[in-house]
Amino acid sequence: MTSFAEIIDRTTADELRARGSWKWAKGGPGVIGAFVAEMDFGVARPVEEALLGVIERRELGYLSQRASDAMAAACARWQRERYGWEVDPERVRPLPDVITGLAAAISVFSRPGSPVILPTPAYMPFLTWPATLGREIIQVPMAADGGRYVLDLDGIAAAFKRGGHLLVLCNPSNPVGRVYGAEELAAVAGVVEANGGRVFADEIHAPLLYPGGRHIPYASLSEATARHTVTGTAASKGWNLPGLKCAQLVLSNDADAVLWAERGFTFEHGTSTPGAWAAAAAYRDGGDWLADVVGYLDGSRLLLAELLAARLPEIGYRPPAGTYLAWLDCRGLFAARGIEENPADFFLERGRVLLTDGAACGDAGQGHVRLNFATPRPILAEMVRRLADAVNGR
Repeated sequence: MTSFAEIIDRTTADELRARGSWKWAKGGPGVIGAFVAEMDFGVARPVEEALLGVIERRELGYLSQRASDAMAAACARWQRERYGWEVDPERVRPLPDVITGLAAAISVFSRPGSPVILPTPAYMPFLTWPATLGREIIQVPMAADGGRYVLDLDGIAAAFKRGGHLLVLCNPSNPVGRVYGAEELAAVAGVVEANGGRVFADEIHAPLLYPGGRHIPYASLSEATARHTVTGTAASKGWNLPGLKCAQLVLSNDADAVLWAERGFTFEHGTSTPGAWAAAAAYRDGGDWLADVVGYLDGSRLLLAELLAARLPEIGYRPPAGTYLAWLDCRGLFAARGIEENPADFFLERGRVLLTDGAACGDAGQGHVRLNFATPRPILAEMVRRLADAVNGR
């Protein structure tokens, strides 16, 4: 029987380009797309069947209560069985995407006009979206601890003192791949409570954890975190469904549920019906496919370390504990080779690999790039070869 890895490894770059996705089309002919966070692995069979059912039923209208309820029940069950978090399905609300969840957290649950507190490096839209709502962002660069990123609790406390009210907490972290433990999360909660703050917990990458990792929903820690948190999540990363426009906002206290009932409709509008059924199928029946994906990605994150060590040892890379995103520190490499260009621009122009510019992830990301390794391993190897050849002038 052909294994999942064998099927994926047979997928070629030409096949991926032929699909016409933005990931593979944006860079132009011959460019390897490794920037946007989606996988090159297709989707789980239960998700395919759910989408075929939507077509057969001609259920392509606005989101129905039935579809929304199925999605909410499946998400609540996933939270309970995977993470031990008891969630009322009625408090799992539909959203088009997690960015809409951030907009809701800012508009509905944060103090009017208050700055948004953002640990950086951070997911790129988190640095741009608050400004569209008239909000300042207070960047709090993460601290380095033995080569890994940790949250700067003193910096977060200072940001609250400057008037910040909503803290954006991304766990697992995009782009650095940290998975925060109970002690770290409890320390964050202490700072938030001491300053009367709120938290938007972005947990969209939670299904993508590697051996030894454990996801702890921040709102599940205590009555205090349940009281001051709204959580954004989705099946879109774990099951590769970003184009289906469906996410979930989890409300974890009575007051927020009441406020959402009054003001939440505009944020829920636009959630896709096919997306809701696909998410329900993923949460309910997609566990085996997800296990295959995580197993493959586990090998790929370690392979990337081997490839970089062999070809570009000056690049700093720590395999992530979660996500399929590699955070590469190019500062030492570029300084040693006398390269003054922006790393993302350099690798696109010279290596024909499209990466995410680390500077787009905040001031702390200068000199870095984000690389998506959720691609067939032969393509990953070709990607690193191109990066090395670009640096070596070939």
